[in-house]
Amino acid sequence: RKSLPRCRRINRMLSNESAPPPAFSRSNSQASMDSTSMEDFWCEVESIKESSEDRSEEATLLEFKPADEGELEAEWLQDVGLSTLISGAEEEDGQALLSTLTRTQAAAVQKRYNTYTQTLRKKNKHTVRDVRDIFGTSDSSPTFETAPVSPVPSNGLQLPGQKPVWKSVSSNSCLDCGLDKGSPSVTEELSYEVSFSESIMVLPKTQEWPKTQRFKKEDSALPKFIVRKSRFGLTEVGDLSPEDMKKIRYLSLIELTAFYDALGVEMKRNRVERVRGRENGLFGVPLTILLENDQKKVPGIKVPLIFQKLLLKLEETGLETEGILRVPGSASRVKNLHQELEAKFYEDTFDWDQVRNNDAAGLLKMFIRELPSPLFTVEYLPAFITLVEKISKIKLQLQALHLLIMLLPEANRDTAKAFLQFLKKVVANEGKNKMNLWNVSMIVAPNLFIYKGKRANQQEMQAAATTAHIVRLLIRYQDILWTVPSFLISQVRKMNEAAMNNSKRQLMFDKGVRKLLRRKTMERERPERPEGAVTFPPYLQSDIPEGVIRVYAPLHSKVSMAIQLNSQTKAKDILARFRCENSHGSSQKIRGQIQSLHEIGGNIGQHCLDPDAYMLDVYRANPQAEWVIKPKAS
Repeated sequence: RKSLPRCRRINRMLSNESAPPPAFSRSNSQASMDSTSMEDFWCEVESIKESSEDRSEEATLLEFKPADEGELEAEWLQDVGLSTLISGAEEEDGQALLSTLTRTQAAAVQKRYNTYTQTLRKKNKHTVRDVRDIFGTSDSSPTFETAPVSPVPSNGLQLPGQKPVWKSVSSNSCLDCGLDKGSPSVTEELSYEVSFSESIMVLPKTQEWPKTQRFKKEDSALPKFIVRKSRFGLTEVGDLSPEDMKKIRYLSLIELTAFYDALGVEMKRNRVERVRGRENGLFGVPLTILLENDQKKVPGIKVPLIFQKLLLKLEETGLETEGILRVPGSASRVKNLHQELEAKFYEDTFDWDQVRNNDAAGLLKMFIRELPSPLFTVEYLPAFITLVEKISKIKLQLQALHLLIMLLPEANRDTAKAFLQFLKKVVANEGKNKMNLWNVSMIVAPNLFIYKGKRANQQEMQAAATTAHIVRLLIRYQDILWTVPSFLISQVRKMNEAAMNNSKRQLMFDKGVRKLLRRKTMERERPERPEGAVTFPPYLQSDIPEGVIRVYAPLHSKVSMAIQLNSQTKAKDILARFRCENSHGSSQKIRGQIQSLHEIGGNIGQHCLDPDAYMLDVYRANPQAEWVIKPKAS
């Protein structure tokens, strides 16, 4: 390749005696991997540097500010939805969240809160309430009340005397993320029933971390994982309501912190002080602003239109192109195409037929690099790099990465998912494009993880192999990573139940509400109830007997149906019955849509059910829910 000599000069520069040798440079290749396997990474870095020289005036910089003592803990408490511990206000959401925590999660919260209060006392800023005053504990050491630690089914509730039931392995009964060829004979099972931090075995106190991590570039070095479906099925990220996903983010950060504490690894965090980005256009615009503009044209869109179009162009014509993503396009052509896209894309006058595949790949990588905030947000990226460097067990790496995916903002998570699905297709065409999993990971890593104004510093260069390994895990196990762990759904259900109970108590004892109700009652003429009459809650006022649910399908000709549930009734059985009943009455458009059964209300906001979910178990877990058949949100 024409740029190969420059790549070699970069390697020599990184191993120069004037600077500390990077852990993954040529000089230390025997500790990590052979030097030739890193050449793609350094060549991509050089290509990024060359393409950004002409655009230095438009570079978006992330500014980092050192944290004062105690500030990180205060920000952490706010990020997990526990600002009430800082402000002193008695917020229901904070109380509900605390009531769901496991032992290790509660210990993580307590540790950060204690550090925060001790720091404030040292600074004498103001009097800080003791945690015992907040939660009424009398023990000498403040503790948070924790939820009992026991395996819970994926519906989120442990039913009395019931244990999770596992199905036998088949193509539809488990989520299989392994290798297509040359995969290891041993398959490891991942469990979502118990929190990751609770399942970690106690590590010895004299734990010594390796100075450098060894990575094997062969695809067969990655283990094969499966996630068995319980009787409640599996839940993908898009299956939950935005309100419940916000709670998932709170709980994921608490769980991730507890996970690191259990492993004895320091959880480092970047503090982004200010992000400067454009407010219009295509490149260098924050994802949220880009989506707001695109949703005016296409309501409900979740991935930016320009990003979708670039992926579509490459999927249609570029998947079999040899060296796709690796072989750079013409710098001058990419620059001209970029300017033309900015001017013509929203006018629908841009000619996509003129775009060559390698140039389209260059535009795709440019879009990712120039996001004001990286696609995989930078706050907790140092923490994960540290874990990957110190913990060699891929299962633990995968669990940490899983929680980091749950932490992503919705726009980042949806865009990242679309990008990784494309990369998986690139790897699947390895026979023609000569791009295997490791090649693709090496090319993508610097575009995702080298930020700060498009310049790679010494520390980032040292993490070259680590970041490539992270990308490899993202591509290989993406189906697992975008599945919401059931223990987090369990805690969300408990949070919702606790919030409902708090609301009922507040409504019952609030004097102002009671006075208002009495006045309204006197103003109305209502017949007196017979003596001894009992009022039942709304969900018990119907004539539907136990074990029978009424399913609503507003888009069908037959809009509702009572379904008798038994131990073998699945969500897909109910869908099939509705399709049969409405086979002649529904429109062609409705018959062509993919319909799903949704659980709405009760102890969940909205939950699109897995077709293999056993409905009697779900019904018993949430008897107050409504059941609606409608298209699944794409």
